[in-house]
Amino acid sequence: MNRVLRTALKSVRSDKPKLMRGGSARRHHSSYDVAVVGAGIVGLAAARELILRHPLLSFVLLEKEKELATHQSGHNSGVVHSGIYYTPGSLKARLCVRGATLAYEYFEKKGVPYKRCGKLIVAVEQEEIPRLKALYDRGMKNNVRDLSIVDAKGIREREPYCRGVMALDSPYTGIVDWRMVALRYASDFEEAGGTVRTEYKVSDISTVKESPAGSTEGIKYPISIRDEKGNEVWCRYVLTCGGLYSDRLSQISGCSPEPRIVPFRGDYLVLKPDKCYLVRGNIYPVPNPRFPFLGVHFTPRMDGGVWLGPNAVLAFKREGYKAYDFSAQDFADALSFRGLQKLVLRNLTYGFGEMYRGVFIGAQIKILQKYVPELALNDVLRGPAGVRAQALDRDGNLVDDFVFDGGVGAVGSRVLHVRNAPSPAATSSLAIAEMIADEVESRFNL
Repeated sequence: MNRVLRTALKSVRSDKPKLMRGGSARRHHSSYDVAVVGAGIVGLAAARELILRHPLLSFVLLEKEKELATHQSGHNSGVVHSGIYYTPGSLKARLCVRGATLAYEYFEKKGVPYKRCGKLIVAVEQEEIPRLKALYDRGMKNNVRDLSIVDAKGIREREPYCRGVMALDSPYTGIVDWRMVALRYASDFEEAGGTVRTEYKVSDISTVKESPAGSTEGIKYPISIRDEKGNEVWCRYVLTCGGLYSDRLSQISGCSPEPRIVPFRGDYLVLKPDKCYLVRGNIYPVPNPRFPFLGVHFTPRMDGGVWLGPNAVLAFKREGYKAYDFSAQDFADALSFRGLQKLVLRNLTYGFGEMYRGVFIGAQIKILQKYVPELALNDVLRGPAGVRAQALDRDGNLVDDFVFDGGVGAVGSRVLHVRNAPSPAATSSLAIAEMIADEVESRFNL
């Protein structure tokens, strides 16, 4: 039975999607042309794009949680990225730049609140200036809008409490509540006739085992998606956007186990309300190529708050938002993977430093004070955390770009997996959806 999402964000009550709970007492199947597994922002955007292109086909969106967009889509910094960092010509670069344009257009059309507050990537030491200029060149090659390099005076004009010798100014960068956006996508999907089923934790993707006597339904809808409660969805084609579980969804459908997903938790600090005046827009460090992650930064929020961080430490559970969250299966899977072993050995000092800064806030404050010297330890509180689905290859390399693949055979040839959708996936979501829809149409002749 369809029910209104009871606990969605108050600010988007008018856009709450109707949800069909997966755990009913009846054990039967329902049939659709296309099933999308995973209702994070990428899955929702893709489902929305597909049903808008193909309104005569039937679509179902399957989500294992009670609510939509509750994991990476609901635990992120809320930044609308402009596309500076990414290798020219890469999917990340192309999708982010187009995605940001589409996102701002969507916000305006749908009345989604956002702020184009800008970003400064700040060099605090002379030795960082060559890397900063290289970033500027990269951004220009990626056609990022309105980029400029500013000196120390220009930094102070934009961020009065920030100090640095030079900065890359990106006024096109913004902030938004990405979960709110994801729920708007869900509303668009349902308004177009799509079905959303929650509490549907997929345990198997295989061919239909039995079809009712005299029925050709099993021929028309040959793929069965079962959940842990025994429910079945039959369909012609499957698209999975599983985020933290994308590798496992690929495996249960008989596709490749790699790249593997390893969860990294990022813990944020938050500025006390009376200190939020210290930050106007996003303040980021110049990335250090020796380290695998970006480093701590200052991020204003739509509610007026400011997040500081995050660090990056191995999570002991794929959805482990607290330091003591633990899953024996997730932990064993991560530690037994040779790719993670190699990554850890190459970055031992960095990893221990991240763990230390996660425990001792003062160590993280010292880094942040390089950018905002007036920041003090008693100006901050411990804040929320997010878990990043980091894809790794067997050589211990971070898979930096988007990965989409399928398989062969009766099942694999009817499945398309979004295997890696790293940041800036939220910014890029509408552009990713276009590409996924193109791929689905090409592979499955929709």
